Parts: sequence; structure tokens; C-alpha cells
Amino acid sequence: MTIRTALEQGSELLKRDGIASPRLTAEVLLGHAMHRDRAYFFAHPEQELREVEWLHYGRYLNERLKGKPTQYITTRQEFFGREFIVSRDVLIPRPETELLVEEVLKLRPGGTIVDVGTGSGIIAVTLALELRRPVIAADLSLEACKVAGVNARKLGASVLFFQGDLLKPIADGSVDVIVSNPPYVPFLDRASLQREVRDWEPSLALYGGPKGLSVYQRLIPEAWRVLRPGGLLALEFGFSQADALSGLVTHWADVRQINDLAGIPRVLICRRP
Repeated sequence: MTIRTALEQGSELLKRDGIASPRLTAEVLLGHAMHRDRAYFFAHPEQELREVEWLHYGRYLNERLKGKPTQYITTRQEFFGREFIVSRDVLIPRPETELLVEEVLKLRPGGTIVDVGTGSGIIAVTLALELRRPVIAADLSLEACKVAGVNARKLGASVLFFQGDLLKPIADGSVDVIVSNPPYVPFLDRASLQREVRDWEPSLALYGGPKGLSVYQRLIPEAWRVLRPGGLLALEFGFSQADALSGLVTHWADVRQINDLAGIPRVLICRRP
């Protein structure tokens, strides 16, 4: 079995099952099996696969055909130009969250920064590295904190992780910046989600109650409590939640929403007066 044949057969299997980007997925899975990057395949299409490589590739294809996301198979996902470890204990990082990080970085915030619901640690680790300063990060899931800790150590970021429910352990008026990409998928939308999301990603990190706003309704008052005057609150939110979220921050200052590249509101930024 050559690399060319393996990719052709893998792509056809994935395409037949309706997997998005079948050729790219086949290349990523074969690269994971062979410990090679995708560029290697273009230069060595006739190279024969070793038996162990073919066995791993076949297993990865089978897992993907069962709906397991590619990122959970390879345990890798890029975010903000860096490679992060992921597992089924954390959400797979999305490109939309880069907008949240970019908007915070534009403000060059100082003082104490807290990332709430850190998951794999992408926000906390990226801010710590880009701002060259320590960041605090919290998650209700101990397993998520462990994954995030691995990423911080791997990438050399100074992040203090703790397991906790939102901001409960944080003292009043002790924080300058709060950043969060909380669970915001309405539970009523569960049936309409892709199987890769519905059946594989952690429910704790996905669903935000019936309308997707439950965590915001708790987090925003908590943020008011722990932020110093003038402190920054930056939140990612879901499709069609812009108006409802605006109604939760009517007593905040400098409220603004930022659209993603598709023109959809995705990030809310405001300050404690």
C-alpha cells in the first residue's frame, strides 16, 4: 500500500460517508499514523506504508467514520498559530474564539486577568504568551484543568489553574480583566447539532440551559463583584444571542459588540463603571 493509494482509498471512504473535507481528513489521519506532516506526502507518493502505519491509519479512519472528530483522534488542534492538546474532556477550539482573544489583545490590558471556563486553556495560554504576563484560569471540570495545564507547560505559558464554579473563589474587587467563552448552546438545539459535537464533545462545556444564557446570567453579576472599577469583561456568545446578552449588561459602561468575518455578532466587551 503506497501513500498515494492509502490517501485515495481513505478519501473515498470518508466521502462516501459524508465526512466534510475527505481528502484533507485522510491526509491528517495518515500523517498522524506515520508521524509525518502533510507536505511529506506530496514528495513521497509512492512510498510503501509499513504494516504498523497501515494498521493505525485503518483504525483512525474507522473512528472517524463512527463520528469521532479528527481532533480527538490526533489529540491536536491549532489555535492562534500554536498547537494545543485536546481530549474528550474539553471542547475542540474554534476559530471564532480567536476573535475574542484578538479584541482583548488590542486593549493591551494590565493587572490581573482571569479566564473563566478555560477548557483546553487556549484563551489563558494565548493571552499569557502574547502579553508576556501571568494569567489565572478556572474551570468546573478538574479534567479540563489538567488538559489546560499540559498545554501551559508544553507552550511555556505562566498560567495558574484552579477548579471552581465561575468566580466564586475570587475576592471582591480583585480582578482587572475577565475573559470567557462559556457554554452557550441552547439545550433545546441538541438534536440539531452535528453528531461530532452532540455525541463527542463534553456537555458541560456545550450547553447553557434552555436558551443558552444560563451561564451568562450567573457570570455577569459575578464579574461585577470581582472586577475593580473600570475593569474589563470580554465574552464570546452564540448566534442570535446578541440582543439577550445586551439586556444583561445595561448597567455596564462602554458596551460594544464585535462581529465575526461573516458579520455575525460574536464578542461582547464592556467595563465595570
